[in-house]
Amino acid sequence: MFRILQVALVFMLMFLTACKHQPVIVGDPDPDPTNIPCDPDTVYFENDILPLLQASCAYAGCHDAATAQDGVNLTNYFSIIQTGDIKPGNPNGSDLYEVIAENDPDKRMPPPPNNPLSAAQTQLIFTWIQQGAKNNKCDDCDTTDVSYAQNIVPLLNQNCVICHSGANPQAGLNLTSLAELQGAVTYKNLMPRVKHETGYAVMPPSGAKISDCNIRQLELWIADGMPDN
Repeated sequence: MFRILQVALVFMLMFLTACKHQPVIVGDPDPDPTNIPCDPDTVYFENDILPLLQASCAYAGCHDAATAQDGVNLTNYFSIIQTGDIKPGNPNGSDLYEVIAENDPDKRMPPPPNNPLSAAQTQLIFTWIQQGAKNNKCDDCDTTDVSYAQNIVPLLNQNCVICHSGANPQAGLNLTSLAELQGAVTYKNLMPRVKHETGYAVMPPSGAKISDCNIRQLELWIADGMPDN
Protein backbone atom coordinates (compact mmCIF):
# COMPACT_ATOMS: atom_id res chain seq x y z
CA MET A 1 0.00 0.00 0.00
CA PHE A 2 2.80 2.37 0.92
CA ARG A 3 4.52 1.56 -2.38
CA ILE A 4 1.35 2.43 -4.32
CA LEU A 5 1.11 5.79 -2.55
CA GLN A 6 4.74 6.52 -3.41
CA VAL A 7 4.13 5.83 -7.10
CA ALA A 8 0.98 7.94 -7.10
CA LEU A 9 2.83 10.82 -5.48
CA VAL A 10 5.60 10.66 -8.08
CA PHE A 11 3.08 10.81 -10.95
CA MET A 12 1.27 13.71 -9.30
CA LEU A 13 4.49 15.70 -8.96
CA MET A 14 5.37 14.99 -12.59
CA PHE A 15 1.95 16.21 -13.69
CA LEU A 16 2.14 19.42 -11.68
CA THR A 17 5.64 20.15 -12.99
CA ALA A 18 4.54 19.62 -16.58
CA CYS A 19 1.66 22.05 -16.12
CA LYS A 20 3.80 25.02 -15.09
CA HIS A 21 3.76 27.93 -17.56
CA GLN A 22 5.59 31.19 -17.78
CA PRO A 23 3.29 34.17 -17.14
CA VAL A 24 1.94 35.76 -20.30
CA ILE A 25 2.64 39.49 -20.60
CA VAL A 26 0.15 41.27 -22.84
CA GLY A 27 1.90 42.91 -25.76
CA ASP A 28 5.24 41.17 -25.08
CA PRO A 29 6.53 39.01 -27.95
CA ASP A 30 10.06 37.61 -28.14
CA PRO A 31 11.72 38.91 -24.93
CA ASP A 32 15.04 39.50 -26.71
CA PRO A 33 14.41 40.38 -30.35
CA THR A 34 17.84 41.05 -31.84
CA ASN A 35 19.40 41.44 -35.27
CA ILE A 36 16.05 42.23 -36.89
CA PRO A 37 16.33 44.57 -39.91
CA CYS A 38 14.17 47.66 -39.53
CA ASP A 39 10.91 47.64 -41.48
CA PRO A 40 9.87 51.20 -42.44
CA ASP A 41 6.22 50.26 -41.91
CA THR A 42 6.78 49.05 -38.34
CA VAL A 43 7.10 51.15 -35.19
CA TYR A 44 9.64 49.67 -32.76
CA PHE A 45 9.42 50.14 -29.02
CA GLU A 46 13.14 50.38 -28.23
CA ASN A 47 14.02 52.40 -31.33
CA ASP A 48 11.03 54.75 -31.55
CA ILE A 49 8.77 54.75 -28.48
CA LEU A 50 11.05 54.43 -25.45
CA PRO A 51 13.42 57.29 -26.44
CA LEU A 52 10.43 59.51 -27.18
CA LEU A 53 8.76 58.86 -23.82
CA GLN A 54 12.02 59.17 -21.91
CA ALA A 55 12.74 62.54 -23.48
CA SER A 56 9.22 63.96 -23.12
CA CYS A 57 7.73 62.31 -20.02
CA ALA A 58 10.01 60.02 -17.97
CA TYR A 59 12.09 62.60 -16.13
CA ALA A 60 12.39 63.71 -12.52
CA GLY A 61 9.26 65.42 -11.24
CA CYS A 62 7.06 63.78 -13.84
CA HIS A 63 6.90 60.11 -14.86
CA ASP A 64 10.27 58.66 -13.96
CA ALA A 65 10.44 55.67 -11.61
CA ALA A 66 11.04 57.80 -8.50
CA THR A 67 8.29 60.39 -9.09
CA ALA A 68 5.69 58.45 -11.09
CA GLN A 69 3.04 61.17 -10.95
CA ASP A 70 -0.49 59.74 -10.73
CA GLY A 71 1.10 56.30 -10.45
CA VAL A 72 2.40 56.43 -14.03
CA ASN A 73 5.96 55.21 -14.64
CA LEU A 74 7.13 55.55 -18.24
CA THR A 75 10.71 54.34 -17.90
CA ASN A 76 10.48 50.78 -19.26
CA TYR A 77 8.25 48.54 -21.35
CA PHE A 78 6.40 46.71 -18.59
CA SER A 79 5.64 49.82 -16.52
CA ILE A 80 4.52 51.68 -19.66
CA ILE A 81 2.11 48.88 -20.57
CA GLN A 82 0.73 48.60 -17.05
CA THR A 83 0.66 52.14 -15.68
CA GLY A 84 -0.02 53.75 -19.07
CA ASP A 85 -3.04 51.43 -19.36
CA ILE A 86 -2.05 50.34 -22.87
CA LYS A 87 -4.63 48.29 -24.77
CA PRO A 88 -2.67 46.57 -27.56
CA GLY A 89 -4.46 47.10 -30.88
CA ASN A 90 -6.68 49.85 -29.44
CA PRO A 91 -4.94 53.24 -29.27
CA ASN A 92 -8.12 55.20 -28.54
CA GLY A 93 -8.81 52.95 -25.55
CA SER A 94 -5.31 53.42 -24.14
CA ASP A 95 -4.85 56.11 -21.49
CA LEU A 96 -1.34 56.98 -22.64
CA TYR A 97 -2.45 57.82 -26.15
CA GLU A 98 -5.58 59.64 -24.98
CA VAL A 99 -3.65 62.12 -22.80
CA ILE A 100 -1.01 62.69 -25.47
CA ALA A 101 -3.60 63.32 -28.19
CA GLU A 102 -5.83 65.46 -25.92
CA ASN A 103 -6.72 68.85 -27.47
CA ASP A 104 -7.38 70.57 -24.14
CA PRO A 105 -3.99 71.93 -22.97
CA ASP A 106 -5.10 71.58 -19.34
CA LYS A 107 -5.51 67.82 -19.80
CA ARG A 108 -2.84 67.14 -22.41
CA MET A 109 0.49 65.51 -21.64
CA PRO A 110 3.17 66.75 -21.51
CA PRO A 111 1.51 69.66 -19.67
CA PRO A 112 2.26 73.33 -20.34
CA PRO A 113 4.71 75.00 -20.42
CA ASN A 114 6.28 71.89 -21.98
CA ASN A 115 5.86 71.51 -25.70
CA PRO A 116 3.20 68.99 -26.80
CA LEU A 117 4.29 66.05 -28.90
CA SER A 118 4.28 66.78 -32.60
CA ALA A 119 1.68 65.24 -34.88
CA ALA A 120 4.33 62.81 -36.17
CA GLN A 121 5.34 61.76 -32.65
CA THR A 122 1.71 61.29 -31.60
CA GLN A 123 1.15 59.18 -34.70
CA LEU A 124 4.16 57.02 -33.79
CA ILE A 125 2.57 56.12 -30.46
CA PHE A 126 -0.81 55.52 -32.13
CA THR A 127 0.74 53.19 -34.71
CA TRP A 128 2.82 51.32 -32.11
CA ILE A 129 -0.27 50.56 -30.04
CA GLN A 130 -2.31 49.75 -33.14
CA GLN A 131 0.38 47.27 -34.19
CA GLY A 132 0.09 45.45 -30.88
CA ALA A 133 2.24 47.55 -28.51
CA LYS A 134 5.06 45.03 -28.91
CA ASN A 135 8.30 44.98 -26.95
CA ASN A 136 10.29 45.01 -30.18
CA LYS A 137 13.42 46.54 -31.62
CA CYS A 138 15.41 46.44 -34.83
CA ASP A 139 19.04 46.85 -35.81
CA ASP A 140 19.57 49.22 -38.71
CA CYS A 141 22.50 51.43 -37.74
CA ASP A 142 23.89 53.28 -40.75
CA THR A 143 27.23 55.01 -40.17
CA THR A 144 28.52 54.79 -43.74
CA ASP A 145 27.29 58.17 -45.01
CA VAL A 146 26.00 60.27 -42.12
CA SER A 147 24.25 63.52 -43.01
CA TYR A 148 22.51 66.27 -41.07
CA ALA A 149 19.18 65.86 -42.88
CA GLN A 150 19.01 62.06 -42.99
CA ASN A 151 20.54 61.13 -39.63
CA ILE A 152 21.04 64.02 -37.23
CA VAL A 153 17.68 65.76 -37.59
CA PRO A 154 15.67 62.53 -36.98
CA LEU A 155 17.93 61.76 -34.00
CA LEU A 156 17.25 65.19 -32.48
CA ASN A 157 13.53 65.02 -33.23
CA GLN A 158 13.29 61.69 -31.44
CA ASN A 159 15.39 62.51 -28.38
CA CYS A 160 15.84 66.25 -27.89
CA VAL A 161 13.50 68.74 -29.52
CA ILE A 162 10.56 67.99 -27.22
CA CYS A 163 12.52 70.06 -24.66
CA HIS A 164 14.79 72.11 -26.90
CA SER A 165 12.40 73.82 -29.31
CA GLY A 166 9.65 76.43 -29.43
CA ALA A 167 9.53 79.92 -27.98
CA ASN A 168 10.97 78.92 -24.58
CA PRO A 169 13.35 76.01 -25.10
CA GLN A 170 15.00 74.50 -22.03
CA ALA A 171 18.38 76.06 -21.21
CA GLY A 172 17.63 78.58 -23.98
CA LEU A 173 18.82 76.01 -26.52
CA ASN A 174 16.76 75.37 -29.65
CA LEU A 175 18.08 72.24 -31.34
CA THR A 176 15.88 72.67 -34.39
CA SER A 177 18.48 75.27 -35.45
CA LEU A 178 21.66 73.99 -37.09
CA ALA A 179 23.59 77.01 -35.81
CA GLU A 180 22.49 76.38 -32.21
CA LEU A 181 23.32 72.70 -32.50
CA GLN A 182 26.80 73.57 -33.76
CA GLY A 183 27.18 76.02 -30.88
CA ALA A 184 26.07 73.39 -28.36
CA VAL A 185 28.73 71.02 -29.68
CA THR A 186 31.46 73.66 -29.64
CA TYR A 187 30.67 75.62 -26.49
CA LYS A 188 28.20 73.65 -24.33
CA ASN A 189 29.76 70.17 -24.07
CA LEU A 190 26.97 68.48 -25.99
CA MET A 191 28.86 65.26 -26.65
CA PRO A 192 30.01 64.59 -23.05
CA ARG A 193 26.42 65.23 -21.99
CA VAL A 194 24.83 62.81 -24.44
CA LYS A 195 27.52 60.22 -23.68
CA HIS A 196 26.79 60.60 -19.94
CA GLU A 197 30.39 61.26 -19.04
CA THR A 198 31.16 61.86 -15.36
CA GLY A 199 30.91 65.47 -14.26
CA TYR A 200 28.35 66.58 -16.87
CA ALA A 201 24.59 67.05 -16.63
CA VAL A 202 23.19 64.30 -18.83
CA MET A 203 21.02 64.63 -21.91
CA PRO A 204 18.31 63.44 -22.22
CA PRO A 205 17.70 64.14 -18.53
CA SER A 206 15.77 60.90 -17.94
CA GLY A 207 19.03 59.05 -17.31
CA ALA A 208 18.84 56.85 -20.42
CA LYS A 209 21.51 57.49 -23.05
CA ILE A 210 20.68 57.75 -26.70
CA SER A 211 21.74 54.63 -28.59
CA ASP A 212 25.40 53.85 -29.31
CA CYS A 213 24.50 54.06 -32.99
CA ASN A 214 23.17 57.61 -32.58
CA ILE A 215 26.24 58.65 -30.61
CA ARG A 216 28.49 57.28 -33.34
CA GLN A 217 26.48 59.12 -36.00
CA LEU A 218 26.88 62.38 -34.08
CA GLU A 219 30.61 61.80 -33.69
CA LEU A 220 31.06 61.15 -37.40
CA TRP A 221 29.02 64.21 -38.37
CA ILE A 222 31.00 66.40 -35.98
CA ALA A 223 34.31 65.00 -37.26
CA ASP A 224 33.15 65.91 -40.78
CA GLY A 225 32.81 69.55 -39.71
CA MET A 226 29.07 69.58 -38.80
CA PRO A 227 27.96 70.31 -42.38
CA ASP A 228 24.44 71.25 -43.49
CA ASN A 229 24.20 68.20 -45.72
